[in-house]
Amino acid sequence: MATGTLSIDLDALVQNWRSLAALGDAETGAVVKADGYGLGAAKVARALAKAGVRRFFVAVAEEGAALREALGPGPEINVFSGHMSGDTDMIGDMTLTPMINNVDQLLRHVEALPGAPFGIQLDSGMNRLGMEPVEWGAVRDIALAQNPTLIMSHLACADEPNHDMNRQQLAQFAEMTAGVDAPRSLAATGGILLGNDYHFDVTRPGIGLYGGLPFDLATPVVRLTLPMIQTRDLEPGETVGYGNTWTAEVPSRIATVAGGYADGLLRALSHTGQLWFGDTPCPILGRVSMDLIGVDITHLSEVPNALDILGAKQKVDDLAAAAGTIGYEILTSLGPRYARRYVGG
Repeated sequence: MATGTLSIDLDALVQNWRSLAALGDAETGAVVKADGYGLGAAKVARALAKAGVRRFFVAVAEEGAALREALGPGPEINVFSGHMSGDTDMIGDMTLTPMINNVDQLLRHVEALPGAPFGIQLDSGMNRLGMEPVEWGAVRDIALAQNPTLIMSHLACADEPNHDMNRQQLAQFAEMTAGVDAPRSLAATGGILLGNDYHFDVTRPGIGLYGGLPFDLATPVVRLTLPMIQTRDLEPGETVGYGNTWTAEVPSRIATVAGGYADGLLRALSHTGQLWFGDTPCPILGRVSMDLIGVDITHLSEVPNALDILGAKQKVDDLAAAAGTIGYEILTSLGPRYARRYVGG
């Protein structure tokens, strides 16, 4: 087989959820947007629902509809983008809970789907989604009279525990929601790690479930193994890959493995990334191309059949650091050509 194998440990994912849930007393939901951070929202969500998750969060209504088909009735599916024009039938038919972001969305929802569930998203300083304080003040009583299922906001700098913005947003959110009876939510993964002051009634971990920072105690969830297609022995002066960007200075053995930027292995890994054979790192040589990567295996005592680019020795944030990006991008870029194998769940 000439495609990589992406192994996804659903038991590890559930353990990460339980570990984050144990950090406080709030109800703990789960963010499964972007197809479960690239790992398959249906399988991820089913495993989490089996473990006890009753609130899920997605980015858009289309993701919510697909998730409802996978989960069936019961769990609450919250849509961060709210009630967009054209979403009414999908929201109503699939019993989705839009997180209302402005007055227009509020009016659209209560007029088109009277009595249907909804939540409210407030902007506590990130300036991305949600009602700002003045807008919220103008419609607060009207919105609360409709019994929203959740009132939430989102932290901009939760991955930096000492950033002043965290306390500013905490104070702003507390002020905007003072006296409300609806459940409140401020903390995603980073917010959970900031402590109980940020937890309120519902937390909504995302990246930490999938083994990513800032949850540095997370159990790794993914392993990505790339098969070796061909090996080649090079003499000094020979080059590897497009542009002749790497030249052998000594006799070298190069492996060509199946994977490239079409599979989410970023071109920025050229010359900086590495793969692993057991405990031994194997540097990437030359440019990462669309489907293939050259890897130095000169130092290995045997020629392996495959090498790991994600696993116990190189987690998503390690690979991200080599590419100058973040673990979120690595996970959500994992391409469709991999053979996906689910463990546990």
